[in-house]
Amino acid sequence: MIRFPIALAIIAATGPLLGGCTTTGAGGAGAGMVASAEADAPRAKNVILFIGDGMGISTITAARIYAGQKLGQSGEEHVLPFETFDHVALVKTYNTDAQVPDSAGTASAMHTGVKTRIGMLGIGPEAPRGDCRVGEEHHLPLLGEEVKRRGLALGIVSTARLTHATPASVYARSVDRNWEMDGEIPSEQANFGCRDIARQLVDADFDLALGGGRGTFYGSAGQGGRTREADDLPAEWAARTGGTVVATGAALEAAPANRPVLGLFSPSHMTYSVDRTADSSEPTLTAMTAAAIERLRRDPEGYYLMVESGRIDHAHHAGQAGYALEEAVEFANAIQYAIDNTDPDETLIMVTADHSHVFTIAGYPRRGNRILGLVEAPEGGGEDGPAGEGPVLAKDGKPYTTLGYANGPGAVAGERPVPETGVDARQQALVPLGSETHGGEDVALYAEGPGADAVKGVIEQNRIYDIIRRAFGWE
Repeated sequence: MIRFPIALAIIAATGPLLGGCTTTGAGGAGAGMVASAEADAPRAKNVILFIGDGMGISTITAARIYAGQKLGQSGEEHVLPFETFDHVALVKTYNTDAQVPDSAGTASAMHTGVKTRIGMLGIGPEAPRGDCRVGEEHHLPLLGEEVKRRGLALGIVSTARLTHATPASVYARSVDRNWEMDGEIPSEQANFGCRDIARQLVDADFDLALGGGRGTFYGSAGQGGRTREADDLPAEWAARTGGTVVATGAALEAAPANRPVLGLFSPSHMTYSVDRTADSSEPTLTAMTAAAIERLRRDPEGYYLMVESGRIDHAHHAGQAGYALEEAVEFANAIQYAIDNTDPDETLIMVTADHSHVFTIAGYPRRGNRILGLVEAPEGGGEDGPAGEGPVLAKDGKPYTTLGYANGPGAVAGERPVPETGVDARQQALVPLGSETHGGEDVALYAEGPGADAVKGVIEQNRIYDIIRRAFGWE
């Protein structure tokens, strides 16, 4: 198996992964110094990887301001919990066949160490998308499988369906990310050994998996969408493992702490933070993160935990920045919980995104301008003219918002209306599309704890896998 790209893999192996150390040749003084440094490097007992799906740098900036403004600040000076981490890198997110990536290829890079095609999970780029027979010949190593093979605990948390691309990258291999249920595999491919992603989860070895997507695990008798009416995959998993299946936050709290737990809290993706009601039975992302840490820390060998805020991405696709920022604020709350409830000497915490979005912060708004509002100029005027009464007007005589999208469902047709504002608004966009798209720029990676020293510079996304393995002492 050849890692992609070859030249950068060689550079990574000899340079950044060793913290800038160089060697003088095999057996030379430099090699000995490197070996000694590696042996003396602190190792992580636990690793937590937080993935904000679609949380590009513009989203982080807007979320920082939004979170600060919710606290009564002007917003710009606010600091999100992970922004205090000492180690930061920029991450290149492209897929092997796509300049702008999707979540399957990017999450697979992080959990296999190999970049692959858009839309594929745990399958090497040599296989065409959707070709089950060829895909079976190009399986990639999965971090989730290695974690369990080495005796550690494994946890997966997401606000998306557990069969969705990012959580699935921990445990599944599929030549098409959309094959979440059996009926979604084309009949001409079904006989070549591929299993649907829900089936792969219940067949996998894990200690905790919490998220949405109940409908992918049941047949119609269980109000699901599987082909066989009587399918009950969670019951099969519970019978095999002795684990507990839960459907509410209260049931999660009551579940035995010494057994595996599978939480399926909604038929599809979990409810947006904006739309949650006080009597919601779904746990928040912070509550799921807390439950995961409390359960996994019981394993004396340590654990690997992946936590995804999946609905940042979905809100951006809908062109609704307020929804995305509320998800990002809850994501920050979950990260703060992890910081406060783990030992920094034994736990590596990393925060990143799988990709960005075509999401912009624009105009010349005054300091403290409502991030979800219309642009108002600084007191002395901005680059686009002097300050006036009320919002700055564009050439069409109408105001515009600070936040917007390069494409998506908010695109303007004909005369531009006055834009909506507030948390429920759909921001205006340029190119009309049914769904706003991902962005192709680099994303940030923040790290703190044992092994965080490897997080620096500009790196390929598949290097995150190497950083995790090195932190555990497996490299």
